[in-house]
Amino acid sequence: MLKKLLHTGKHATSINFGLLLLRVGASVMMMVHGFPKFQKVLNGEFQFGDPLGIGVEASLILAAFAEFICSILLILGLTTRFALVPLMVTMLVAWQIAHGDDPFSTQEKSIFYLLTYVTLFITGPGKYSLDQKLFN
Repeated sequence: MLKKLLHTGKHATSINFGLLLLRVGASVMMMVHGFPKFQKVLNGEFQFGDPLGIGVEASLILAAFAEFICSILLILGLTTRFALVPLMVTMLVAWQIAHGDDPFSTQEKSIFYLLTYVTLFITGPGKYSLDQKLFN
C-alpha cells in the first residue's frame, strides 16, 4: 500500500513535464496564500476563522501547514500524495465551509485548486520528482 502511494507512474516525457509544471505552478500560487498564514503562526498572531470549530489556533496552524509546508513538498515532489491530502482537505473546507454561501466566482479558486490536487493525487508526481529518485 505504501509503495503504491509513493509510486510516481510511468508516463511519456511530455506528460512528466506537464505534471512538473502543474505541481510547481499550483504550489507557487498556493504558497502566496500560505506564507502570510505561516508568518502569523510564527509571530503568534492567531487571528483567523474557525470553519471546523476546532479553535482559531488549530485552524490557522493546519491551513498554514497545508498551504505553505505541503506546497513546498509538492514543488519538490517529495511524499507527493501524502502532501496532497492536507491540501485537498483545506480546499474542500475553503470551498464548502469558508465560502459555502459565497457566489461561484468566489468559490471557483478553491474548486480549481481542489481539482488540480485530485488530478495530481491520481497521476502521481511524475518522473521529475524526488519521489522518483528516492522511491523508484
